[in-house]
Amino acid sequence: MANKKGANAVVLFVFMFLINFVVSESDNGRELELLLSFKSSIVHDPSGFLSNWDPSATTFCQWHGITCNNLSHVETLDLSAKNLSGILVSSSVFNLPFVKTLNLSNNHLYGEIPPDIFFANSSLRYLNLSNNNFRGHIPNGFISGLVILDLSNNMFSGKIPREIGLFSCLKFLDLGGNVLLGKIPISISNITTLKYLTLASNELVGSIPHEIGKMKSLKWIYLGYNNLSGEIPKEIGVLTCLNHLDLVYNNLTGQIPSSIGNLKDLNYLFLYQNKLTGSIPNSIFGLKKLVSLDLSDNSLSGEIPELVAQLRNLEILHLFGNRFSGRIPNALTSLPNLQVLQLWSNRFSGQIPQSLGRYNNLTVVDLSTNNLSGRIPDGLCSSGRLFKLILFSNSLEGEIPRNLSTCTSLQRVRLQNNRLVGELSFTKLPLVYFLDVSNNNLSGNIGEQNWDMPSLEMLSLAGNRFSGKLLPHLLNAPKIEFLDLSGNEFSGTINPRFGTLTELMQLSLSENKLSGEIPEDLSSCKKLVRLDLSHNQLSGQIPSGLADMPVLGHLDLSENRLSGEIPAKLGQIESLVQVNISYNHLTGALPSTGAFLAIKESAVAGNDLCGGDTTSGLPPCKKLKNRANWWPFMACSFAGLLLLVITGFGFLFMRGRNNLEPKRVENGDGSIWELQFFDPKVSKSVTMDDITLSLKESNVISRCKEGVSFKGKSVSNDLQIVVKEMHHVSSLPASFWSEITEFGKLQHPNIVKLIGKCRSDKGAYLVYEYVEGKLLSEILGNLSWERRWKIAIGTAKALRFLHSRCSPSVLVGDMSPERIIIDAKDEPRLQFIFPFVDNQPFLPSSYVAPEARENKKMNEKSDIYGMGLILIELLTGKTPADAEFKVQYSSMVEWARYCYSDCHLDMWVDPVIKSQASINNQNQIVAAMNLALHCTAGDPTARPCAADVFETLKSAFRTSSCLPSLNFSSPV
Repeated sequence: MANKKGANAVVLFVFMFLINFVVSESDNGRELELLLSFKSSIVHDPSGFLSNWDPSATTFCQWHGITCNNLSHVETLDLSAKNLSGILVSSSVFNLPFVKTLNLSNNHLYGEIPPDIFFANSSLRYLNLSNNNFRGHIPNGFISGLVILDLSNNMFSGKIPREIGLFSCLKFLDLGGNVLLGKIPISISNITTLKYLTLASNELVGSIPHEIGKMKSLKWIYLGYNNLSGEIPKEIGVLTCLNHLDLVYNNLTGQIPSSIGNLKDLNYLFLYQNKLTGSIPNSIFGLKKLVSLDLSDNSLSGEIPELVAQLRNLEILHLFGNRFSGRIPNALTSLPNLQVLQLWSNRFSGQIPQSLGRYNNLTVVDLSTNNLSGRIPDGLCSSGRLFKLILFSNSLEGEIPRNLSTCTSLQRVRLQNNRLVGELSFTKLPLVYFLDVSNNNLSGNIGEQNWDMPSLEMLSLAGNRFSGKLLPHLLNAPKIEFLDLSGNEFSGTINPRFGTLTELMQLSLSENKLSGEIPEDLSSCKKLVRLDLSHNQLSGQIPSGLADMPVLGHLDLSENRLSGEIPAKLGQIESLVQVNISYNHLTGALPSTGAFLAIKESAVAGNDLCGGDTTSGLPPCKKLKNRANWWPFMACSFAGLLLLVITGFGFLFMRGRNNLEPKRVENGDGSIWELQFFDPKVSKSVTMDDITLSLKESNVISRCKEGVSFKGKSVSNDLQIVVKEMHHVSSLPASFWSEITEFGKLQHPNIVKLIGKCRSDKGAYLVYEYVEGKLLSEILGNLSWERRWKIAIGTAKALRFLHSRCSPSVLVGDMSPERIIIDAKDEPRLQFIFPFVDNQPFLPSSYVAPEARENKKMNEKSDIYGMGLILIELLTGKTPADAEFKVQYSSMVEWARYCYSDCHLDMWVDPVIKSQASINNQNQIVAAMNLALHCTAGDPTARPCAADVFETLKSAFRTSSCLPSLNFSSPV
């Protein structure tokens, strides 16, 4: 009997083994089928990452990106950041029966995600599809065991599904950086396990659900950059695990709920750019773990209580752009970790606490545009780390503290529009690049001081009582670009050595007591855009050399004693747009060209001039009589010869021009297309058939939010081209096609050339030159520091051309590494997808500036923001999509600001270039990061222009022993 039972057990075991084997083999076959289906949907794999996905291999467990469990089933599929592009089909990796981790982030996958994604797999625990080009609605359904769901930075639209509340095990949810609409569903509050919630950078409306108080596991809330309204729910105060609360850039109203004071673990509280009113609740000052408090740009009022002394861990305090009043509390001086104090644009009055800085760790102090009085505290630089001191537009009195003159960490100083007296002591600070003390009562003989300011780029001493002779060589400021010494008591002549300041772009010496002649040496300042020598006692003639200044745009010589005739060459300066020569002793004819053509009467009055347009108010000049009888004959002969030459050239020109005019051509299928090329060589070789023949799936080289790009060639001579198929043609503005034609005329070595366009009722295409190379995003991680620097300078040069040399300026829109091709000569080539002029359509990308994401409108400053992010990537090797920025910091910019301010270079520079960081290179790296942070300033007006970005990069590379920065006139 026992033997029979044993035999039955063996049979049962064998039977179960065979069943499991058959099921397992069946599952493996199904998994193989799904994996191969996914591979077939990938149309572009530039790195060949999927090359070993070969069905003839022993097992798919050895394929790239795959990790299997003990039973040889796919448990993890990680294909993140592999530059893959394609459309995910329904029968795909989402149906893998045993997969727990699925990461397809940071690729170029597009289209809609399969509708059954949240029904297909109950084993999935981690799903990351972030930073792709997925569009459409987020599918309905749920996976009850899912722990992490990241769909951020795509193009998902529509409403957040109500079923989101059924993801009962979620701990991390990020739907940010999409175009989601509607309200935040109340059902989301059912996810009581959730720790990290990010819905930022969408188009969500309505109020924050009061039911959010049920989500007591939350540590991180980021709902910024939406259109949320109503009051901040007081129920947030019961989320006692919260350490990061970010509700910025919304339309939230009402008062800050006092219940937020219950969040004792809170480290970061960001409520800026809303419409909040009332005072700061006293309970906020009991948040003793608070590291950063930013309530700026609201309508908050009242006084800041001395209770602020309890915030012993506070490092950053931003209260600017409100209506706070009263005195700045003395308690701030006792905060040992306080680094950044920005209270500008409020109604604070009284004195600045005199011990401010002595017991702090200050790096930035901005108290500008208030009603402050009294003296500047002498301990502001006690930390030895203060680099920004902004106190302008107050009523500060007394002398500038002497010990600030030894604060060698200072870089930016703005003390203008106060009542300061005494002499200027800021003359030997190696890092100061921006110094403005204008409109005070400062005095002294500047010429007697020996300056040593090697980094100085902007200096304004205007509107004071400085005196003495101007000796520019004593400045020792070879990089100075903006110099304003107007409205003082300087005397003597204009020293010829001003001509040695070759980087000068603006020079104002007006309203002084200068005499003598204008030195011809000023013509050596080839970058000078604005020259103002008005309201002095200058004599002699206007130097003809001023006509040799290639970018001079504004010239004011009024209210002097200049005599003689106006140099005729002065009217030939193409860049000159505004001239004022009034109230001198000038004689003769007004030049009949350039800026003198329609000059206003007020700009030439008070002289003995003639000629000009009717607007000049001057009498006509007397005509000269003919001096010889042969002149008519010679004139007629010359005119005849000239006519023959012009006719010949005109024939050749019109023949070439006809090739560039729009043509109507018939395609092989009978459809009529309007075809226009912008390059004569291309117009002779590329046909409409060449364009349509390139439109094959096998020719696809990229896909993005705006359309698909195909590689093609001319049948006649194998000229390679790129054809860009345009989506949403019907939604283009009426001016688009004429603006495209203008764009086709642009030529720059760092810009991918647009060479043609074609359109019909069936669609539209743009034709670009083909550039052999790789995207910056594909190769950045392996580049040396020298190559990265070359790329930065070339990209900045292209941006300068588009913003400064084109009229109107041309916008990039999405200034990202995906837009930059590194060609065979290692030169960066900026490529355009939709090269709109002025009104750029909104592209919700990580590289688009925050204010552009909010108001859906691009401008030059948004391009500069993207340039700043590119610089940060070149320096650090990181991207805005890196996971660490979602956990610890609100963005890569915030992380970069923290690193630049608080960390050694070794902590943030890309390890690939760290080993190459010599002393000179380190200076370049620090200078570039400094520039990047200016480019990504929260206030758009604080960002530099493209020309300044280029000049700063070029200057830093040329003189790496100094740390170059920028000048601009905003309170940062």
